[in-house]
Amino acid sequence: TTKFASALDIPVAFVEKNVKLRGKLHHITEKGLEVEHIPISIPFITSIQRKWQSKGLLLVRLAGVELAPGGMAWLQQELKPKQMIWFQLLGREDSALECLVLVNKGQFLSVCLNEEILRQGLGRTARIEGLHHDSRLYWKLHKRLLRAELKALKKNKGIWREESYSERIRDRISNSKFVQTLKQFVSWLRGS
Repeated sequence: TTKFASALDIPVAFVEKNVKLRGKLHHITEKGLEVEHIPISIPFITSIQRKWQSKGLLLVRLAGVELAPGGMAWLQQELKPKQMIWFQLLGREDSALECLVLVNKGQFLSVCLNEEILRQGLGRTARIEGLHHDSRLYWKLHKRLLRAELKALKKNKGIWREESYSERIRDRISNSKFVQTLKQFVSWLRGS
């Protein structure tokens, strides 16, 4: 029932047990998602606690994902301000939380943003900070993230997209010295 206003407020036991917390998205920044923690509410107690709860946002990073430049734009398009999200604590580094982020897509369906970004080819799999490298959970999550990245690779999506044969030929022609010289000559003719 306690509202966490900073990553350091969250008990170590919560991080070690990989507890899922609920929050309201406020901003998407280069550092991660800024989320307001929404605690479990118990009718009478919650109304009393609100008076003493501190204000603050948690910095939530997508664990195991290194965003590509298009990843930030995709997140801003997919996520709306004040949207409710769930985040599973995997680790804490200074004032940031390493988490699996879940977003509801309908009544019974939720999507893991970490996997979805990789599935769209908008990032690469990275080391999951905060989890012990030899734990079962680390390898289970890392395998899920690698599978999502492999789907993007197989479907030729995002950063894994390769140019078609005609695109490669067009680029070679436009970058050739002869064409460059011809363009300079035409621009010189137009100028005189």
